[in-house]
This record gives sequence, structure tokens and C-alpha cells, in this order.
Amino acid sequence: MRVAACLLIAVLAWAADGAWAGVRPAWAADGQTSTISVHEASGDDARMVVVWFLPPDRGLGPVPVVVFSHGRDASADDRANLSVGVSQAQLLFWLARGVAVVSPVRPGYGDRSADDLEEAGIRFDRAGRCVGRADFRKTADATVRSVDATLQWLRSQPWADASEVLLVGQSVGGLATVAAGAHALPGVVGYVNFAGGIGGNAERSRGTSCDPGQLKKLYAGYGRTTTVPNLWVYALNDEFWGPAVPRAWHAAFARGGSPTTFVQAPAVPDGDGHELSRHTFSMWAPAVDNFLARLGSPWNAATAPRPVLRLDPGAF
Repeated sequence: MRVAACLLIAVLAWAADGAWAGVRPAWAADGQTSTISVHEASGDDARMVVVWFLPPDRGLGPVPVVVFSHGRDASADDRANLSVGVSQAQLLFWLARGVAVVSPVRPGYGDRSADDLEEAGIRFDRAGRCVGRADFRKTADATVRSVDATLQWLRSQPWADASEVLLVGQSVGGLATVAAGAHALPGVVGYVNFAGGIGGNAERSRGTSCDPGQLKKLYAGYGRTTTVPNLWVYALNDEFWGPAVPRAWHAAFARGGSPTTFVQAPAVPDGDGHELSRHTFSMWAPAVDNFLARLGSPWNAATAPRPVLRLDPGAF
């Protein structure tokens, strides 16, 4: 049986004490959950569900942790129906490396009654033109508060090595990861940004996002305060940002002196380049493994204290 399939069976077999009642896909149905508070800019505390998974062969001691930040769907219904933020491909990849995966479902998601705290005011007219003035920093700041609350909760978990945390994010979650990485949060040793950004709408304006210059300035500021190693991965056919803008964003960030690497992956065959991180391991895992090798132990597969399992790219 293929290793990824074995891992999936292990995920489904774990006990789910305190499991969230939200409907999750079968491959994530037995992730354990906790509900924590996020202190918002208004001074109020918002509710946030954290879904977490432990590697099947974790031994007795605490394990390194990936905190995975999900993206943002344009549909309010889809945001309300979100039950787990990490994809199957990402979950299996990190579990195979002996790493716990924590997937916070940020305030405004997974709950129809919650306020949309990340709303930036992005608007497109019928011709696909960006109209009005969006506030991307508002969204980024809100996501950082969620990441910070997750890290605070993580420090109280006996299974977690809270001094070895890697931030990983997709789309708006990638923006969250870059923004959080600029704040020198305790325990964070690096991050991986998959297709990070905001302001895109592949249906209204394919390949051209709303006000990319504003985000370029935001990324430039983050680059000046980021000291942890980081990896940015974007597909050539990202239908939200296009091929050139992510390179410009990263160049602005890199001018701040951060230890950073940009990888532009080949075009995703089915055209869904923005969701690169959800696709087969072979499209993004080599770049991630190279980055992990540079981080050293316990992230480097060659020196990891627990076995690193080989994953079959066709297993999900």
C-alpha cells in the first residue's frame, strides 16, 4: 500500500476527543479541535476553531509544528462552510515528515453568525476593473492576530515543540504568513508562502488583481522587519495574480534584506495555478524540501529525529 494512503488511514483512525461538529472531508474528519479566543482590533474577543493533527509516529516527546493559514473565498456562503483550512496534500506532506499540523479557521469563517473581520473592500465592476479603495493592511493585520492567538495556544500543548514552528499559508493565508513572519513572533523559525496575496478574482479579472501596487508596498514594509528564512512559491499560471506581479512583490520584499527565496513553479496542467499547494507533491515538494534542508534540524529530512516517509505523488 502506498505511504500516503497509509497515512490517510492513520489520520482517520485517530481519536477525536472534543471534535468540532463542523462537516469536514473524510480525510480530515478525525482532526482534533480546540476553540480559542482572538483579541481583535476593536477590543472584543472573537471565537476561533483550531483543527490539529499529530503525526502517526511521533514518539514520546513534543514535535515541530506547521501552522497552516487558509485562503479567502469570495463567496460568503463558502467562507461560512469552511471546516478545515489545510488541504489533503499539505496535511499528508507535513505528517509524513513527523510534523504536527495546526489549521486555525479564522474568525469570519466556518460560522454564519460571525463578523467578516478581514473584509478589505475589494470591488470589481462588470468590466472587471477594480473600483473604490481597498484596505489590504486591514486584512493582513486581522490575520496576524489569528496566527498570534494560535501560537499562544500552542505553547500550552504538551505535544507541541513551540520553539520549532513553521508558518505555511495559501493565498490570503500566504499574505497572513508573510505578515506574521514580519512580527518576530516567538517560536517561529521560518515560513512558506504559497501564492500569497489579496485582491484577485479569477472570474471577474483573470490574471490581474485589484491594486497590486498597494500590496507591493505592504510586502516591501514586511521585508524590512523579517529576519526568519522564508520561501515564496507561485505557479506560472496563477489565475489571480498572473506570472509577473508575484515576482515584483517578492523583489520589493527582498530589498529589505530578508533571507528569502522565490520559486516560480511551472504552469499547473489543469489551469488552477493559484491552488498549486493543493496539487500533486511533485509540483512543489522539491522546492519545499530544499528550503527545509536549509533550516536544519528538525526540519531537514537528512537529520530529522523521526523517519521521513516517501510520498506517492498520485496518492491523493
